[in-house]
Amino acid sequence: MHFEVLGEITDLETIAVGSRIHDAPRLQRVYGKARWRKMKGKALIRLRSGRVRLAELHWYEAHGMSRKELKRKRYLD
Repeated sequence: MHFEVLGEITDLETIAVGSRIHDAPRLQRVYGKARWRKMKGKALIRLRSGRVRLAELHWYEAHGMSRKELKRKRYLD
């Protein structure tokens, strides 16, 4: 992850749950068995250069686990 999330992630949406996630077997192998959800949302991020931009972010999460594999999909500004 080459950016820092500034503040809250808004407009949260669930993209897929459980076996509908293409990477579900890998997530269970790496992080443990859980009901994984693929999520997306919008947030302000600070890039490595120091520039601040609004971006769409995607990540995986499960009950009792923090966000995993947070990635920037596209800029919205």
